[in-house]
Amino acid sequence: MKTNDINIIKLMEGIQAGKIQLPDFQRGWVWDDNRIKALIASITSSFPIGAVMFLSYGNPKVRFQCRMIEGAPDLKVEPEDLILDGQQRLTAIYAAMYSKNSVKTKNERGKEIDCYYYMDIEKALNPSFERIDAIISVPKDKIITSNFGRRVDLDLRTPEDEYRQKLFPLNIIFSNSEIRQWQRGYDRFYINDAIAQDNYTKFGAEILAKLLQYQIPVIAMEKETPIEAICQVFENVNTGGVSLTVFELVTATFAMNDFHLREDWNMRREKFLSGDILNVLTSTDFLTACTLLASYKRGGIVSCKRKDVLDLNLSEYMACVEELTAGFIEAEKFLNAERIFSSKNLPYSAQLIPLSVLLTLMADKNNSAFREKLRQWYWCGVFGEKYGGTGESVYVDDVTEFMTWMEYPDDPPKTIKNFSFNPMRLKDLQTRNSAAYKGFMALILKNSARDFISGMRMDLALYKSEEFDIHHIFPRKHCERRLYKKLKFDCIINKTPITSKTNKIIGSKAPKDYLSEIINKYQVSRPNLSGYLASHWINIDLLFEEEFNEFIAARAGLLLDAVEKVTGKKILGRDSDEVKNFFGRAI
Repeated sequence: MKTNDINIIKLMEGIQAGKIQLPDFQRGWVWDDNRIKALIASITSSFPIGAVMFLSYGNPKVRFQCRMIEGAPDLKVEPEDLILDGQQRLTAIYAAMYSKNSVKTKNERGKEIDCYYYMDIEKALNPSFERIDAIISVPKDKIITSNFGRRVDLDLRTPEDEYRQKLFPLNIIFSNSEIRQWQRGYDRFYINDAIAQDNYTKFGAEILAKLLQYQIPVIAMEKETPIEAICQVFENVNTGGVSLTVFELVTATFAMNDFHLREDWNMRREKFLSGDILNVLTSTDFLTACTLLASYKRGGIVSCKRKDVLDLNLSEYMACVEELTAGFIEAEKFLNAERIFSSKNLPYSAQLIPLSVLLTLMADKNNSAFREKLRQWYWCGVFGEKYGGTGESVYVDDVTEFMTWMEYPDDPPKTIKNFSFNPMRLKDLQTRNSAAYKGFMALILKNSARDFISGMRMDLALYKSEEFDIHHIFPRKHCERRLYKKLKFDCIINKTPITSKTNKIIGSKAPKDYLSEIINKYQVSRPNLSGYLASHWINIDLLFEEEFNEFIAARAGLLLDAVEKVTGKKILGRDSDEVKNFFGRAI
């Protein structure tokens, strides 16, 4: 890496000739009118505007699709340098001070405008004015009007109009021949005005001459710089914009082989990956899964870190993409079977990555034995809360260890071996922000939970027709009236999936009151209602008798039983002193 000061004219000429271009992952130009004026003011005052960063082009291992900066001619030439940092500044300079085209930007209200930039000669020379006050923008037709267009306040349609207003067109500022031509016309216009001529001479010496010598520091990265370093550097310097994603970099590298990754991803997302669960999947998630799958198939060290995703080549992507897409579709089916119906109720979106890769790897051995192991691994991950803020190493461990487990049944993955669930965790599960909270909803539905009134099984069909969510069994307001402990009444133990229609009937009533209403008004027999509630692990007698604390203890035990069943692991501490103090007894 080296730093050189390069003349601003040389940079503009390089942009015009296509020697300096943008890597295709760079976002579009977004500067508004005020920022452009401020930049022009800084440059014409000889103030520094900061360094720009280039990447020397030509590394066969790091080849990006390139494009000309906005407003430059669309030349089909190979660049010498790519702009990593400084796109907004260089584009603004090129558009306002070099290109002969009008500048498409936005005003302070966000309205799109098309304009040219001028410098007021007299204001630029007057120290009582800030330099930015000497910079004006005029519409593309070079007329400024007021009173709904009835009054012309400024007309710059001809050079003579520019001379009259003493407004110098900034898009000729880097051309000596055009400057001289404009000056000759200005001198003829003010042939009898020595003061005006002297002012222009001073303007040329103090502003134009200095501008032509203006240097911008350029940090040049060698073309041999590895792609992960380019990505890191770009993100470090791009603090004012949106972080660069791995997907955008891989898109740029694949484009060199004439493969449009973004179009491929958009097609897959629209056709295959837009279901109620998979709609949470991101393009980077998909590439991470693809890298994990390719790395496992390749043999040797398995990895899917950022560097590995950046190293993914097009042939590996093409070899994996179809079967991986099918793997994600199978993952959604698997989760539906586990009674997870939407991304809103998905415990961990990150767990989709190893889950889909495992379903892809086992596509030809997708039998009941595999499914049973997959369920155990999945639920140990959920209730072991394994995927909260984890990195790619967890994906690798789970995939490699699970595949080993398929060959060696006595050697399960660490996710299963190290599983534990503290019974006191139940009181902390107050909102759906917790994966375990969402997991319990799914376990209740897996128990063939039924609607309190219709008795219909709360499956995918009912979810799509009526939708249901987690609601209180002892209603919140009722519990507040009774002064029950919030840690008890607002946690998952006192909640269950209930349809919106049934929840409206429950309202804030005491349990015995809403149960009586269901029996009497909706003609549901008590034995049937008792069965519907039992499918939620709810004891109807405890509700009718207002035995809140015993209900909490009894249901907590049943929820823990359900966790033990799906994880295949014993939950320790169910009779600890802490548990007995909170629940009143062992659970």
